[in-house]
Amino acid sequence: MASSSSSSSGTASPCGACRFLRRKCTHDCIFAPYFGSEQGPAKFAAVHKVFGASNVSKLLLQIPPHDRPEAVATIAYEAQARIQDPVYGCVAHIFTLQQQVAFLQAQLMEARAHLAQNAVTSHNNIENIFESAQIMMNMQENTKQKGVFFPSLS
Repeated sequence: MASSSSSSSGTASPCGACRFLRRKCTHDCIFAPYFGSEQGPAKFAAVHKVFGASNVSKLLLQIPPHDRPEAVATIAYEAQARIQDPVYGCVAHIFTLQQQVAFLQAQLMEARAHLAQNAVTSHNNIENIFESAQIMMNMQENTKQKGVFFPSLS
């Protein structure tokens, strides 16, 4: 699809919200900065279906301009979540993520315990090897003093 003009005066195409609502997009359109002409209509459709264009417009007018992009992103996310899960919305996503965090924390604790056990076992093995080597060296020295020779350890 080629991009089209919204009027014969040569203005740019309407924002996604105005395109979805089939109305003329004015220069002071509250939706234009947040719902572009390309992907905006689909994004705005969910927002309009869940919250209504008028409600979102009123809400955005009450929010300081520097906070609006984040508010629109949040509203759009919640709208998509409500369409997928009308009862819980994004709370279902949060709950799923909390369960994943709890599961991964349990796995991490288990891995740390396993590593700690391996470290203790390795330390004990190294001590045993060191003690065995010392015993062998002592035995070699004792036998050298008595005149009996063993092959060297190296």
